[in-house]
Amino acid sequence: MRDTYDVIVIGGGISGLSAAKLLTEKGLNVIVLEAQNRVGGRTHTIRNKEVQYVDVGGAYVGPTQNRLLRMTKELGIETYKVYLNGHLIQRTKGKSYKFYGAFPSSYNPLVFLDYNNFMRTMDQWGSEIPADSPWKAPHAKDWDKMSMKEFIQKTCWTSAAKRFAELFVNLVVTAETQQVSTLWFLWYVKICGGTARIFSTDNGGQERKFVGGSGQISEKIMARLHDRVKLERPVIRLDQSGELVIVETLNHEVYQSKYVISAIPPVLTTKIHFTPELPSLRNQLIHRLPMGSVIKCMVYYKEAFWRKMGFCGCMMIEDEDTPIGFTLDDTKPDGSAPAIIGFILSRKASAFANLSKEERKRKICEYYAKVMGTEEALRPVHYEEKDWCKEQYSGGCYTAYFPPGIMTQFGSVIRQPVGKLYFAGTETATAWSGYMEGAIEAGERAAREVMCKMGLIREDQIWVPEPESVDVPALPITTTFLERYLPSSQGLLSFIGHTAFLATVAAGIVAIKKGHLSLKCSLYNNLRS
Repeated sequence: MRDTYDVIVIGGGISGLSAAKLLTEKGLNVIVLEAQNRVGGRTHTIRNKEVQYVDVGGAYVGPTQNRLLRMTKELGIETYKVYLNGHLIQRTKGKSYKFYGAFPSSYNPLVFLDYNNFMRTMDQWGSEIPADSPWKAPHAKDWDKMSMKEFIQKTCWTSAAKRFAELFVNLVVTAETQQVSTLWFLWYVKICGGTARIFSTDNGGQERKFVGGSGQISEKIMARLHDRVKLERPVIRLDQSGELVIVETLNHEVYQSKYVISAIPPVLTTKIHFTPELPSLRNQLIHRLPMGSVIKCMVYYKEAFWRKMGFCGCMMIEDEDTPIGFTLDDTKPDGSAPAIIGFILSRKASAFANLSKEERKRKICEYYAKVMGTEEALRPVHYEEKDWCKEQYSGGCYTAYFPPGIMTQFGSVIRQPVGKLYFAGTETATAWSGYMEGAIEAGERAAREVMCKMGLIREDQIWVPEPESVDVPALPITTTFLERYLPSSQGLLSFIGHTAFLATVAAGIVAIKKGHLSLKCSLYNNLRS
């Protein structure tokens, strides 16, 4: 006779384990079925003598990610700040430029106005989008039809700003500008605190990492759950036709429960056979949400030579012939294992996927040498990488994205339960979706939905606000008067054009009046003679 569980959780990533942890703490009988031979999902910490530990998946945490900070503090995991002392480098059109701050600067006033207008417009439009129901935004249908490529063409005038905007999208969601909906992308940025918060290291989403690696989060929760986590159990069948939900795994184990929480990427539920079939909108949705593409690459050196050169290790690389789009210093907080972490993003992850690991390492080091202007970059002592596009039980990284037209048509069912099946996973979050923070929010929310259905809590207790972390408080994101009110480059040029036009018209009128007066004088003189 099979054991009957209160809840079966499908997926042993941070979201599924957060749900299982909360349910177990409330005294419920829970089991977690994980397809891989490890927990962690899209987080993965590799450990060896060369690197000590390295996060080849989700790694960063910052202010306003309060659930993640609360969870890791409870688990006894410490954080440290990413190294930021020194110049950042922007590489564009074959040249390197040093700068400070979150965003590149420019001596060209039109480029500066373009940068400012791009960021400002994203934040202004995003402010109109509801966090929990973006499909209800006032301009939802129009913005959902528009790709981010079209938004960039509409918003940016200079080629420099367009290149940066493309890198911004590639880095934030590991997808191409023509592949993602403007509505979805602006919602995604908005629920992560806006353009400055999501893109910044200091006081932003990449401010900190975990001592020992982010993989500890899932590993320590698994240890608390004891034998309730079953590895190498891909779920292939889910039957809700009876009183209990029947769940079968690939190795033909059968489990039954009162409720199920799915905490896997939406597209992976296409691997499960459902009885009865999923509702049409849910079934259509899961076939339309592709995963992003990224290869994370860590290059280790004998010493952090970039620090001696006055660089912090952050490079924004816009050139098309480079594999890497963005880097950060990945040296340990005690200065050991000096490294630069780089991201091969979207189309480049596809373009460089067929190379060997050694070839990728060589090309990356050659480009680092060009960007920083030193041959020391050509002498690595170790290299690690993770191609998330190969992961059959993730499907890609960082997150699923919404192509144009999908959110307004199908998005409203993203968190909607199907019978006794509830949905977690970072894609269903309403804050920091796509991040570990969003994974925890979604897992705990799905767990409370089940508890509400069981009569253990009230409906108004499902969504619980999270207090701000006392250890990592968020500084406010402020903008200057000029950032708020400077014209766009198009606006400035239009103003100059109109001013020049009006000046020309005025001069013409004056000339016409003078000519008319001269003509009248000439006629008068002729008449007199």
